[in-house]
Amino acid sequence: MQPRFVLLGALLALAAVGPATAQALDPAPQDALDKTLRILLDPNARAGELAKNSQGTAVDQQVRALAGSDALTQEFYAVAGLVLTELVQNTGGDAQKMLQAVERAKADPAGFAAMLSPATQQRLRDLSVKLSDTPGRR
Repeated sequence: MQPRFVLLGALLALAAVGPATAQALDPAPQDALDKTLRILLDPNARAGELAKNSQGTAVDQQVRALAGSDALTQEFYAVAGLVLTELVQNTGGDAQKMLQAVERAKADPAGFAAMLSPATQQRLRDLSVKLSDTPGRR
């Protein structure tokens, strides 16, 4: 399996365990998305949330094993934040549509990736290359 599809699968797993949000224009759902992004991007906030959630802890352990370093782990979570933001935007924040998109992506990760913006696709490709260049992954 190509590293990019493994990476996309892990990003989808993160999206599936994250809180559902609605349209970004509504203040409460926007706040939920902002809090989720803060957790993804801030290692201290992430550690606090992971302590409360065994499923999240398991995903984090997989991410760390895949990344192999703190820097790549942080980059992974940054890309996950971009993917989650676009997932929310592309579905209008509809929780059911988000879950359906994640389910479809499990069968067609390339199709899901194609729905992302060119900039996010590039970040995903760049991270995939970095992960595949990590010692022990060649």
